[in-house]
Amino acid sequence: MAIVVTGATGTIGRALIRELGGAALAVVRRAEQGADLGCEHVVGDLERPESIPIEPGDRLFLNSSIWPGFVRAHQAVIDRAAARGAAQVVTVSVRGVTSAGLLGFGMHGQVDDHLKASGVPWSILAPVGFMQNLAGDVDEEGRIFGAYGRGRVGYIDARDIAAVAAALLTRPVGDSATYELTGPDAPTHDEIAAELTRSLGRPVRYVDLSAEEGAAHFEKRGMPAQAARDLARLMAQIGDGRWAGTTTTVADVLGRPPRSLREFLAQAP
Repeated sequence: MAIVVTGATGTIGRALIRELGGAALAVVRRAEQGADLGCEHVVGDLERPESIPIEPGDRLFLNSSIWPGFVRAHQAVIDRAAARGAAQVVTVSVRGVTSAGLLGFGMHGQVDDHLKASGVPWSILAPVGFMQNLAGDVDEEGRIFGAYGRGRVGYIDARDIAAVAAALLTRPVGDSATYELTGPDAPTHDEIAAELTRSLGRPVRYVDLSAEEGAAHFEKRGMPAQAARDLARLMAQIGDGRWAGTTTTVADVLGRPPRSLREFLAQAP
């Protein structure tokens, strides 16, 4: 029985393969992408579900970045997993999403609903934002722009998400469930800027914008107008406190706490 890993070259996928000690069957879009993964790999594409190698009893890790065909492709792969008799599907979503949500939140919500109705045993990992993305949000002048206000967010290290996925994929299949994943605390973006200042050795400050100002800012930086408006609205929604609460899920599954932002930044290359 194989553990089939899609999104194998992404941040979570690579970390998952390391957690599994290479005991995975990675799906890559081009053969050369698998050369440094340290595990068996095959060429496949989520937009061609028949190319995803699922056999009866296999366990599937389903994950990818967002693109316009995300919902249709993920739903088709779930259908293939059900038809082929997969033992389990573990997928990465976002905490608190619904099918009516903005941008990728709505896409994830639609996929989650499809998976729950598929008949395949499932585990949905529902993290908040990734710590890996924070430093990249700092511009050349040391600013982070957002519309979060004073809202707190329990950012999580993507490696902790991968570790939870590895545990679920290697233990006996349990009851289907959603796992809300956060870091150990939930800083404001001003506090995040202070931690980045400490880590990067240069001043970083958070610039808070209204939803309207945020939309204009993101559009000016090249984002399509509707996407810019939706992103700013999404930030404002997150800033209302829906991601402020932290969970013990990582510790419950792994027997250790998740990494803090300070620990993550100290370990970052």
